[in-house]
Amino acid sequence: MRARTGVQAAALLGVLAVLLGGCFWWQAGTGGAQVVALSDSVPAGEEASGPATGETAAPPGDGGSGDPESIEVHVAGAVASPGVVQLPAGSRLHEAIAAAGGPTGLGDPDRLNLAAVLEDGQKVLVPIRGEPDEPGAPAGGSSAPGSGAGGTGPVSGGGKVNLNTAGLEELGTLPRVGPVLAQRIVDWRRQHGRFKTVQELDAVDGIGPKLLEALLPLVGI
Repeated sequence: MRARTGVQAAALLGVLAVLLGGCFWWQAGTGGAQVVALSDSVPAGEEASGPATGETAAPPGDGGSGDPESIEVHVAGAVASPGVVQLPAGSRLHEAIAAAGGPTGLGDPDRLNLAAVLEDGQKVLVPIRGEPDEPGAPAGGSSAPGSGAGGTGPVSGGGKVNLNTAGLEELGTLPRVGPVLAQRIVDWRRQHGRFKTVQELDAVDGIGPKLLEALLPLVGI
């Protein structure tokens, strides 16, 4: 009887040992995981770090616009103060004329497209009233940057100053023709009308045979 009871006790202890050992290895295999209450968990939206409140992330590569803030335009012809003027980007042709002091009494700005949008490096030529446009000049009295058109004076490729359309500034680009002599050419043209030949330059006071010979290859009508 005692032997039978001892055997049963040993078997019970063996079963308990097996159960306890299994629990131990299961806990070790799961890394001692613990059950966490739902109230202690962190919402998924709060785990990701983001910019501080009120800050807006700039789009990649947004370094500002590359457009220029101002442009430079050459205004010539019948204006009070011909020369290079600086204007805000997107300015219109009438704003360039106003920046050059406005048209003179001989100017005819209505022949231009005063609402045209200007480009950096463009040249605007305000024509003289009653005088035709220079042959080959672009419509609107303005030329694109570097085109050499619109009465720009001597340019590469055989360009010549038109005696019948050039203003004081264009005439002043000719060799040995200063502001005084350029004004005399304009005054002669106003009194006698258009030049019929380039040789008529010798009728202008201050232009002698030698100067005329030097100017003939550089001027046209």
